[in-house]
Amino acid sequence: MKARAIRISSQNSGAHRDHAVSPPRTLTGFLIVLVFLSALFGGSGAALSQAAGETTGPADQQQSGPLDQNRLDRARDYLRDNPISPPDTTSPRATLESFMFIMNEVNALWSAVRASYDDSNRFFLTDEEQQKQLLVRALLGKAAQTFDLSGIPVTSRENASIEIALQLQEILDRIPKPVFADVPGSPAGGFMHTDGKTNLPELWTIPGTSISVLRQQTGELRGHYLFSKDSVARIPEDYAVVSALPIQADRGEDLFEYYIYTPGNLIAPLWYDIIEVGPNWLHFHFADQAYWQWLALATLLVLYAAVLGQYVRWRKWRAVSVDERRRIVQSIVNPVLVVVAVSLFRYLCEDQINITGTPLVAIGTTTTAIIWSATAWLVYQLLQLLYVALVSASSPAQEGLDASLLRTGIRVFSLAVALVVLGYGATQIGIPIYGVIAGLGVGGLAIALAAQPTIENLIGGIILYADRMVRVGEYCQFDDLAGTVESIGIRSTRIRALDRTLITVANADLAKRKIINFSQRDQFHFHHQLGLRYETTPAALKQIMQAIRSYLLGQDKILTETMRVRLIGYDASAVTVQVYAYVQAPAYADFLELQEQMLFDIRAIVEANGSQFAFPSSTVYLSRDAAPAQDESNGAGTLADAGETRAA
Repeated sequence: MKARAIRISSQNSGAHRDHAVSPPRTLTGFLIVLVFLSALFGGSGAALSQAAGETTGPADQQQSGPLDQNRLDRARDYLRDNPISPPDTTSPRATLESFMFIMNEVNALWSAVRASYDDSNRFFLTDEEQQKQLLVRALLGKAAQTFDLSGIPVTSRENASIEIALQLQEILDRIPKPVFADVPGSPAGGFMHTDGKTNLPELWTIPGTSISVLRQQTGELRGHYLFSKDSVARIPEDYAVVSALPIQADRGEDLFEYYIYTPGNLIAPLWYDIIEVGPNWLHFHFADQAYWQWLALATLLVLYAAVLGQYVRWRKWRAVSVDERRRIVQSIVNPVLVVVAVSLFRYLCEDQINITGTPLVAIGTTTTAIIWSATAWLVYQLLQLLYVALVSASSPAQEGLDASLLRTGIRVFSLAVALVVLGYGATQIGIPIYGVIAGLGVGGLAIALAAQPTIENLIGGIILYADRMVRVGEYCQFDDLAGTVESIGIRSTRIRALDRTLITVANADLAKRKIINFSQRDQFHFHHQLGLRYETTPAALKQIMQAIRSYLLGQDKILTETMRVRLIGYDASAVTVQVYAYVQAPAYADFLELQEQMLFDIRAIVEANGSQFAFPSSTVYLSRDAAPAQDESNGAGTLADAGETRAA
């Protein structure tokens, strides 16, 4: 089969490098790492230097000899049994040696996998090649453990650390190699922790560079030496300066250029051949990306924008369901689609187009922010669906729930959970959420003062719920207002008046009012005064009162201990009898129905006993007064008639 030549073009040199693999160098790198792992298992720094004398320089040369097979076997066992063992960072020398030896093995394994895949026409890697590919990524991650990556957002830290490791390797390949014997500290592999010792400096800088190894003062790696955060931030700039220099190490190509200017996950896929045979300008570079990568990214963005526009348009013209549960389910679909689409976009950018550098950080940060925001949105909608499922259940236990109270509680709880999810997502993009919370504590007073009415209304609503003053559906009187409570929200309560007008009252104002809750009555007062005619004889009056008592005693809804029927007075037009009792009824409407029937029955009792209800009346009495004596002196007498009317 014809081998594929991986072409890396550079605007600085204008040269093309062909991929080549040297089996002896691969074997040497593999043996070096095995000896290094043997040293990690229990070997000494001298043995490590002996195995890698050609790398450490003349001043650190030791007598070389055949490798001990037992030591190699122990190294293989250590690699198998301790796949996540950290590199030795107990001194500046140990940190530098650990990084260089790990990267030598990365180069050897990576080149071997590429050569095997390029010499075939397979679309996919074999199982063995995939295992080696995973090992390469694991070793790159192990090399990144020698860096202080606290200045890089968590979302893009993994990919960014790979770039920094490859860039630092290329820098070390282009500068005079440091003499390990001159680097402070013990060789790598001894794991001799130097925390607290005074013979080691706090900071050591690679000669001729600004790359420093700094002792950590806090955290789990306190006392260990890592490439400082400032140095990690400067490595891309230093690489840009030295990238035009020739490579002193005999590797034949720039691994960082291969990594950032080719697609795929470390290994360029077959479809990259189409780009290779394309125009040369596709391989030109701009902002650490090849032109073909910018073109692919722009095409992907346009495609996503077009699909998003069509989806929004389709959702706009789609009929809205009247079922609340179905509406919430439709709302859940949106964040799910956002998460899936953004995850696919990030996969295509990182693992296929292989966007790197600053654009990678921007894409990683943006996509992570969108994913966590959509996740918070999804959590909120799922909890709202839980509310709908609870209030729509048909069991008697659920029908008695206060839907408004449950809705408010679910909304507050959903919002709190969504904010927690959003806060965790903020930490993933490098936002110090705990610092933000502390800052909110400082500005909390101003926020509380500005939001005082809202907070007061929220507390007022909680008081209404806690004291159970009113519930949805109850008829109440609030000072000068009266009506049926329709909803109790976070800020206000809505009351439907008798004339069907809707009244909205702030919870804080409502909680301060005198509330008369008519719907909370457990008993209804039956209190009426019967006015009988004065023509009713005492015997008939007593018979009527006794008949009414007997009637009330026969009603199972009447509380007998509260019942009384008494003659209470003689009014202007009637003899007044009071009928008094408490009636048990589930609702006011039921009481009205029962009261109506009782009033009909009481009237029948009165009429059956020969009496009637009195009504205001007047009696007119007519009489003639006596004639006055004649006045003889006047010669004539006048007869005067007078009439007097008395009304009783």
